[in-house]
Amino acid sequence: MSLSIVHSRAQVGLDAPDVTVEVHITGGLPALSIVGLPEAEVKESKDRVRSAIINSNFEFPARRITVNLAPADLPKEGGRFDLPIALGILAASGQIPSTKFAEHEFVGELALTGALRAVRGALPIALAAKQSGRALIVPADNADEAALARDVAVLPTRDLLEATAHLGGTAILSPHTATPNQSGTHVPDLSEVRGQHHAKRALEIAAAGGHSLLMVGPPGSGKTMLASRLPGILPPMTDDEALETAAVQSLAKGFNLQDWGRRPFRSPHHTASSVALVGGSSYPRPGEISLAHHGVLFLDELPEFDRHVLETLREPLESGTITISRAARQAEFPARFQFIAAMNPCPCGYFGDHTSRCQCSPERVRSYRARLSGPLLDRIDMHIEVPAVAREMLLAERSPEADRSTDIRARVQNARERAMARSGRPNARLGNDEIERVCTLQKAEREWLESALTRLDLSARAYHRILRVARTIADLAGEETVSSTHLSEAVQYRRLDRGTNA
Repeated sequence: MSLSIVHSRAQVGLDAPDVTVEVHITGGLPALSIVGLPEAEVKESKDRVRSAIINSNFEFPARRITVNLAPADLPKEGGRFDLPIALGILAASGQIPSTKFAEHEFVGELALTGALRAVRGALPIALAAKQSGRALIVPADNADEAALARDVAVLPTRDLLEATAHLGGTAILSPHTATPNQSGTHVPDLSEVRGQHHAKRALEIAAAGGHSLLMVGPPGSGKTMLASRLPGILPPMTDDEALETAAVQSLAKGFNLQDWGRRPFRSPHHTASSVALVGGSSYPRPGEISLAHHGVLFLDELPEFDRHVLETLREPLESGTITISRAARQAEFPARFQFIAAMNPCPCGYFGDHTSRCQCSPERVRSYRARLSGPLLDRIDMHIEVPAVAREMLLAERSPEADRSTDIRARVQNARERAMARSGRPNARLGNDEIERVCTLQKAEREWLESALTRLDLSARAYHRILRVARTIADLAGEETVSSTHLSEAVQYRRLDRGTNA
């Protein structure tokens, strides 16, 4: 048979569309051509495939070989098509049977020796293969990751010879199963942070409702310590959330089973570009906001980020997704992250310090804070001050009564369960109509809130965010209705709004 058809998968965002690898061998001068919109890495596969076939003790046909990657209008990138191309050539030249091709899909990059190397995006490929009902043959290094997709036969193979032996029926590959194991994972505990009771309370509220948080304080006050301990008090991930997070991680650098069920914590440096933060490149890849999906994105020294970079956060903060468009392609990635940021109160960092170390003029302080636009601040649910910790508190022994992360996590989980039972989503993601329905105010509370909005010159967006935070505070207290006590605490977490004095 001079024609063979092999199934494989491309990668477009989190999708893995089906690609049919058609191999035709005919007479003529020896040549191997690949068509079907291949990128440079795919074009280079001809040399890898030739060496892999020869070094696996097969014969490379000295004839004209045409490889078509269909559909022709879908760009193909990476080395994932090496294995299906090699198998197609062997089948078309009659060296292996093609009877099992319809039952399998193949991905894998070939070494010159015929060994298989791992590819990016194995988990999204396995999820797509499950929909087709075909078994998936992958490099052994991708087996654990791909097997996270339930109800799909993942067949790991180390080299081209093992794949051909399976197709020939001489050595059948066994389906691989993955057992995630988080034993020995150390999560920093919130009780290790001395003092900062107000900040810990704000962090608990943020965790319970999924709210974004901005911390303002001098260097060394514990802002980064607080942020790094947020994942330890967040509710456990559901299986669907863990699978989505693993699929995004798979596209970037592969997924480690030790990270299964662990909420990601991403903290890019303030020199990061907009592409690094939201994703991009000529072939769209996920950025930091997508790698933080269902986890925490922490931006330290927030005003030091380029303003254009910060403004790119506005849309994903609202929508939970990011769409990357290029001239020839478009990809959408999830970006449902919890945004935590930290900044100094002024350029030197010591504005308001009792030692009078700060020499910044009022104009410099205003210019520094003006690096954050009003629309961006509006989208951050909570703004708090994190003052320096007194020396006596730092030197004192840790109080045994200090709340540990496990205790706080239990309260957070109870509050989150109330919100999910009531609305099916965390309070931070409630729409304006929904928050009005679940946060009905009595006349006295409404009048008090209207007075606060006028006095503090708050926007309509800030008004709804105050209601969401107040609803979370009530959930933590186990109360069905939102009272003036909850509202007054929620208003305290809007320190950087226009008309307030931070």
